[in-house]
Amino acid sequence: DLELHLQRCQQLSVTVLTDHQHLSNTELKAITNSAAPQQYRIRAKLRTYKPQKLHQSVKLHCSKCNSLKEVPDGDDFDFILRGSASAAPNPELHNTSWYESVTWTTQDQKQREIAIHFVKHDEMLQYPEDTLIMIEGGTLKEIWKLSKRFKCIIPVRSREDDLELLDLSAPFLLQGNVKYYGCKQCSTPKPMKNLSSLAAEQQQSWEPTEIAQVLGIELLQYVFIMKFTLVDETGALNAYIFDH
Repeated sequence: DLELHLQRCQQLSVTVLTDHQHLSNTELKAITNSAAPQQYRIRAKLRTYKPQKLHQSVKLHCSKCNSLKEVPDGDDFDFILRGSASAAPNPELHNTSWYESVTWTTQDQKQREIAIHFVKHDEMLQYPEDTLIMIEGGTLKEIWKLSKRFKCIIPVRSREDDLELLDLSAPFLLQGNVKYYGCKQCSTPKPMKNLSSLAAEQQQSWEPTEIAQVLGIELLQYVFIMKFTLVDETGALNAYIFDH
């Protein structure tokens, strides 16, 4: 488990300074034989670094359970969307007091039924750049097109008495080209009607943290992780970067 490995390494490692000229250089062998935490200045060569491709350094981190997850790719998201599209939108959940609904059937071979629910403010629709929409039955390509016009998009599906989020393997929210994910272990998803409290606020901002909170989602943060192996004549030292 990468997270446990990182925690173990953090407990055993020392702080390595790249500046502070008043400190003399310390050999790596002396550092690895010292008790942490301490500060040293080193002079070493970079032998290896991981991962080799920069995009692989980006992970999803849960600050609550401290877990690390790979960022899902577009194929995973598309698969979940297509699975949810097999169930037709429930017309009884359309056009409530806090959102307005539009439905249509696609002209492709499968003739999918799509529903978009436009969240209102003061019982009025807003400009697209200020609007949160919930979509049922859309494909990944269709959602990306909508994300260029609307401020926020939440993929949903119908249940008997309310709309609900998809599997948390998919992003629960999209803003522009940024996808927001929730922790499967720490989240307790709530019905979409909980969004109505945000829709009623006088100053509507649609902040991802606020949306996550009212929907019972523990928001995952994108983090950057790399491992460097440094060497000198006396030994080797692993150095880790972990930052938001």
